[in-house]
Amino acid sequence: MATVPMYDPYLPEVREDPYPIFRALREADPVHLSAFLDVVVLTRYADVSFVLLDRRFSSDRSLWEWLPPMEGYERSMISLDPPDHTRLRRLVSRSFTAQLVELTRPWAWTHVDEVLGRAEEHGALELMEDVAYPVTQTVFNRALGLPQQDAPRFRAWTTRLARILDPLGFQDGDTGPSFRATEDEVLAYLAAVVAARRREPRSDLISALIAAEQDGDALSEREVLLMVEILLIGGYETTARLIGNAILALLKHPDQLALLRERPELVSSAVEELMRWDPPAQLTIRVAVEDCELGGRPVRRGQLVAGFLAAANRDPEQFPDPERLDLTRSPNHHLSFGHGVHLCVGAPLARMEAQMAIGELVRRFPRLRLAGEPVRTPTVTLRGLTSLPLAVS
Repeated sequence: MATVPMYDPYLPEVREDPYPIFRALREADPVHLSAFLDVVVLTRYADVSFVLLDRRFSSDRSLWEWLPPMEGYERSMISLDPPDHTRLRRLVSRSFTAQLVELTRPWAWTHVDEVLGRAEEHGALELMEDVAYPVTQTVFNRALGLPQQDAPRFRAWTTRLARILDPLGFQDGDTGPSFRATEDEVLAYLAAVVAARRREPRSDLISALIAAEQDGDALSEREVLLMVEILLIGGYETTARLIGNAILALLKHPDQLALLRERPELVSSAVEELMRWDPPAQLTIRVAVEDCELGGRPVRRGQLVAGFLAAANRDPEQFPDPERLDLTRSPNHHLSFGHGVHLCVGAPLARMEAQMAIGELVRRFPRLRLAGEPVRTPTVTLRGLTSLPLAVS
């Protein structure tokens, strides 16, 4: 009998390249009980999609039976279920419009041109620090109406929160106090910004969230603060990691890099395929709210279920030849932005930034190549790079 593999994110080789273990689990044990945090790991597209749609699996992590104490934990939109989630989603969606994306497009073009112009002069760039984070920070700060000079502070906060809230972060003994201290700093800063916007509204996303109203309902002060905090993490961390993962994938697949260079009109399709291939958001968490079964395996009430979006994105039952990077792939119904009611509200903005940054890097630098070893971030939920040194001339 073949040995069933065990998912262990502590292993350096798994953090560096989790896809072989995803494939092995999908074939041998697709509903896998990992000893790590007693979590049920799902790797098939059908199972992940099912859990994201089924009301027996909650987004509220406070229901997890083994959650370390986190004093002051508050549920935000990403950890709410309908009908509470439906109410917030309806109000927030009124602020995320096609007009917002178009409003930010000129800022993005200007900043991409500036950072790539500097790289052209130097003949080299560090993608994450010189392009990915600066572009996403600039665009998102302008969209939210936050001062650019405070970007280093926002970056420190979002990096810290992403680390604390990662499954590996739960192994640290000070998870609760670290989370609380960091969030207190973030929310205190944002409270002052929100108060200023109430006095003098601007044409920015924070003002739009404050003004959002439907049928006499509006976001409370606390809901606005928590929503902006979520947007900062998503806007800074997820999109920057998407750009880094995508460029590294193209460099490892020179035929696809050449194809995109020859056919720049493929950039929209390319971003979708690059997101399928190596998404920044690797997994999404649900908690069983009642005893049930998944794929014949019993799941307890209060047990954590990890739907691995990255594994589902390479399921051969959904994607022909899933281990092949194909920038022309169509259809491409990947799960990288989630599925169901929690589909990422900022997806249009992330797509625009990624298409612009990736398309311009490929267009402007025909000799784009690695100039050193990429360094990965020590996180599981958000997969990305700390460093990606590139030569451009």
